Amino acid sequence: MHHSRLCTLVLDCEGDDLRAAAAFWSAALGKPIANMDVDGDGKYVELETADDEPLMLLQKVDHPSRVHLDIETDDQEAEAARLEKLGAKRIAYVRGRWWIMEAPSGHRFCIVHKQRKTFGPHLNRWD
Repeated sequence: MHHSRLCTLVLDCEGDDLRAAAAFWSAALGKPIANMDVDGDGKYVELETADDEPLMLLQKVDHPSRVHLDIETDDQEAEAARLEKLGAKRIAYVRGRWWIMEAPSGHRFCIVHKQRKTFGPHLNRWD
């Protein structure tokens, strides 16, 4: 048995000025910037969200801007296999930390490790 849930909305931002994108989305959503450089590589900005809301990240990318979802899990392999049975495809395993997947609809999403200390409340159990 493993668990998973929607955990993060990621705004993929094409271009070099992630700071300007973060300022816009922070003001537009009324969410202060919590961390201007999440991984120390200048590619991720986190906006402040409440514990019962999904995390909100901006990610500097080299493809057209879009939004993607992250699903957090306590067993990445089991979750990837479950989603493959539903028709998803594995695209890449990044930095030994997350799977980029593609839904049958063509949408990209990621399977990540647990992101918050409390793994709930909207938790799915899979056998």
